[in-house]
Amino acid sequence: LKAVYHQTLRGTQGLLRSVLDLMRMPLPVPDYSTLCRRAQRLNVPLGDVAASGAIHLVVDSTGCKVFGEGEWKVRQHGYSKRRTWRKMHLGIDTQSGQIKAAMMTTNDVADSEVLSNMLLQVTEPIGQLSGDGGYDKRTCYTALQERERQQGQPLKVTIPPRHGARIWRHGNAEGERLARDQNLRRIRQVGRKRWKEESNYHRRSLAETGMFRHKTIFGDELSARCFNNQATEVFVRCSVLNKMTQLGMPESYLVE
Repeated sequence: LKAVYHQTLRGTQGLLRSVLDLMRMPLPVPDYSTLCRRAQRLNVPLGDVAASGAIHLVVDSTGCKVFGEGEWKVRQHGYSKRRTWRKMHLGIDTQSGQIKAAMMTTNDVADSEVLSNMLLQVTEPIGQLSGDGGYDKRTCYTALQERERQQGQPLKVTIPPRHGARIWRHGNAEGERLARDQNLRRIRQVGRKRWKEESNYHRRSLAETGMFRHKTIFGDELSARCFNNQATEVFVRCSVLNKMTQLGMPESYLVE
């Protein structure tokens, strides 16, 4: 209720009390301070529905304001010392649009550092994973190789190597060829634009669509002050967004 109706904790308490009064149900309403304390250690499930087969997982991150400031104030007086933000990392299934993995970190944590933990949240086999150049790290490919061995199914990796990238393991070297090197060789052959079309990389934009929906519905600011409470707030929003996705999504099609 707090997330959907953009209420404060005290306002949520009053809203729920009014609803119970209208329903004539003599149930006690938790105090707002109780909600604040319990949020520090609340385990919030994402509430996603398991897919029937392998999924195409797209990963990305976005910033959420903490102690946010308006544009006018920033333009007139500059940024304050307390201005900061959190990073919300999401893994979204391109077929269903549901959030399969979510994490919140401070703004100094790179996307590549949390990929292995996000993979642990996904219960279905991953047929393809797409991410931007920020995931072009050895730690990410190592985690994806380990996930491929665990699930016993091939995992296609579509992470564009950075400009000026070099081959990590040449063809005459021992060991299996790396997915990253295969992508880089193909890019050198046909170009980056065509490689993205062949590898279905443009489906990664659905991660940005999911984050746009998240910020449109809930806003881009976090109201909690404690880090653990902020993480709970993010997970609650993701759980609510999954419920909305399960209720129905618009059908998009090309108009010719």
